[in-house]
Amino acid sequence: MEGRERTMAMTIAPLHVALLALLVGTVLSFAPSPLHRHHALSTQTRPLLAGGFEWEDPTSDQADPGVENPFKNPDLLKSDEEGEDGSSLKVDPARLLSPRLRGCNLYMIGMMGSGKSAVGDALARRMGTYNFLDTDTIIERATGTTIPQIFEDEGEEAFRDAEAQVLDSVHAHVRCVISTGGGLVMRNQNWSKLQTGLVVYLEVDPEVIMKRIEGTDRPLLQTEDPLETLKELVAARKERYEQADVTVEVTEEMDVQQAADKCIRALHDFIDDNPPAWKQAKAKAQADGLDWVS
Repeated sequence: MEGRERTMAMTIAPLHVALLALLVGTVLSFAPSPLHRHHALSTQTRPLLAGGFEWEDPTSDQADPGVENPFKNPDLLKSDEEGEDGSSLKVDPARLLSPRLRGCNLYMIGMMGSGKSAVGDALARRMGTYNFLDTDTIIERATGTTIPQIFEDEGEEAFRDAEAQVLDSVHAHVRCVISTGGGLVMRNQNWSKLQTGLVVYLEVDPEVIMKRIEGTDRPLLQTEDPLETLKELVAARKERYEQADVTVEVTEEMDVQQAADKCIRALHDFIDDNPPAWKQAKAKAQADGLDWVS
């Protein structure tokens, strides 16, 4: 009886109170387990502790994975293993993306129905060492109710507050692909969290989105003309979406894996075009014939 009363009290409590009470445990249940460092790295350098996490100097030769863009060097996609027919197996470019990201989170943004969850999950699975988190799923699990019900009971602002709290919790983790709500980008405070990782915008035409979500109970589209409402939302958010590090246009003909392929290619190219400052300095020093001190 006591447990039932506690559950009922949680249900009728304001959303932010319920969420604060449950969020920590729920997010931790989604969060990845710490990855153990290879002993080979520790033979030369001892990891430093920073905020309770193992940290290695990214400018050291031991920490630099030295992985190149496989789309510019196709030989990297060849495997030493052979298939049943004797042909060489192909390495998934996503596997080579993981070490190049060096633990940096990927944040998927875009409109409802753009495929953030499906494509984000596919990316994480193919990368191998990354985990997938969905902010909407975390909110629903933490509050024990659905997103439409939260909108109905508490309103959009309460949901956005909860969304910001979830983002504040999950962004502290590394090696994650994180799918976010469509309107999360509209709050400036959220961008400070998104910019700790790489932001991927899935751009999909409103007409395509409507075909995907037709018949669903999306709270913001419960209007006389859902398509027109969707177009207005896209117009209002477009400037924010376009601040993403990478924009991937997803067409109606593309399936989840094809969209993931485009994301992987775009991210590899982005890393090439935006090397970290220390790597640029190292390359310049070596080009000038100077020794780079790690």
